[in-house]
Amino acid sequence: MTKVHEDHPVPPTREDGLAAAGSELIGGPLGRHALRGGHWLTPVRVVVLVALGMFALGMVQKVPCYDWAWFKGASSQYTHACYSDIPHLFVVRGFADGLTPYFDRLPGDMEYLEYPVLTGLFMEVASWLTPGGGSMQHREQIYWMVNAGMLMACAAVIAVCVARTHRRRPWDALLFALAPAYALTATINWDLLAIALTAAAMLMWSRGRALGFGILIGLATAAKLYPVLLLGPLFVLCWRAGKWRAFGTALLGAAGSWLLVNLPVMAGAWEGWTKFYTFSQERPIDFGSVWLLISQRSGNPLEDANTYATVLNLVLCAAVGLLALTAPRRPRFAQLAFLVVAVFILTNKVYSPQYVLWLIPLAALARPRWRDFLIWQAGEVVYFLGIWMYLAYTTSGDKHQGLPVEGYQLAIAAHLLCTLYLCAVVVRDILRPERDPVRRDGSDDPSGGVLDGAPDVFVLGDAARAPQEAAPSEGQRVEWGVRP
Repeated sequence: MTKVHEDHPVPPTREDGLAAAGSELIGGPLGRHALRGGHWLTPVRVVVLVALGMFALGMVQKVPCYDWAWFKGASSQYTHACYSDIPHLFVVRGFADGLTPYFDRLPGDMEYLEYPVLTGLFMEVASWLTPGGGSMQHREQIYWMVNAGMLMACAAVIAVCVARTHRRRPWDALLFALAPAYALTATINWDLLAIALTAAAMLMWSRGRALGFGILIGLATAAKLYPVLLLGPLFVLCWRAGKWRAFGTALLGAAGSWLLVNLPVMAGAWEGWTKFYTFSQERPIDFGSVWLLISQRSGNPLEDANTYATVLNLVLCAAVGLLALTAPRRPRFAQLAFLVVAVFILTNKVYSPQYVLWLIPLAALARPRWRDFLIWQAGEVVYFLGIWMYLAYTTSGDKHQGLPVEGYQLAIAAHLLCTLYLCAVVVRDILRPERDPVRRDGSDDPSGGVLDGAPDVFVLGDAARAPQEAAPSEGQRVEWGVRP
């Protein structure tokens, strides 16, 4: 491969057939002599505007629930596929009554808030911004709207960070901005907070800022558990490249920021703080998981699902680590990050529809090809519709409006198979790096930071030998805010 020395962004219409075909709607692919500079509407700004537009469309999709379905019977919010946890938890988790998360015991079966501390703070801040007057229905509506505004800000952060992580490929972030599953699931829960912090962390790592990466990953883990998984691939990649100082800095930053956020609650409300972890451990197999599919098909309740899920997750993560050390060329950070989070999702005891959001930004960086991305998204949309239609079927009594259990099982299978398909394509790119779209111009690892272009110091097998022409991706590690 020959390194291309070019400052302009890579137009996807030049290398992606599906993107080129889709561009006919707006005039066709970008010409060789087109003017690409001097306009305020930069690629990053376009991506942000598209992401905000899709978020707004997702809010419109929730209108039937906002107007009445959240409040007028259980099955209506499922038949309209517009369910959200946000308005319901405003009441049942004590925010409407002014209770303090983790410190105040809740009435009912859930004694304390079952979310990590930073997400609990996010929920609490939204409750402070929700006026206290009016009916409870009106307050729930305003609470959802306030949260939607805060989550929209998180979506903008994600769009900016994904667009800037691969400096020469900002248009890849359109995969996130235009993802159908992103629009459908963005306001179901509070996942976008952790995803925004994770996307910012990956941007910092790509710029060679290990401490900033660690601090942000620690904060992201204080909002949702999955971001801590990114330290695993980073460990293996730094092992292969001998970048122990950078990894140690990142690890210390992550531990420090996580402790800084969690320690006050741990010290003052230990029982409330532990609720998230005990709930996750004790939770039985639930919607969307491969274990539910096996249980329903076999009639076996799988009482040891915790053990099965943990062992399978560890085995597959070990396989990803072995892949990283034996691949003919050191994998890109985004590729391994996508694989370990996908493994966690595929082996978990539950798969809520919004969990797809964890993977979308990583998929845009790991495999920026529209065909593969849309195949995966099709499976996720099928699952999104399938779970709501199944819940409509189970909550509509004798009417049986919706999807019976066999149809729901097909929806789970669609989600599992399409996710496995995208994983397989990413693994193929790792084993055959000449097929990797990001590396076709001679780049090494634009998201790799100190790993970008670094020589290998530890590999397994004769095949794992970094080519001599691997060089740092141009313009990646620069001072913050300074143009290359």
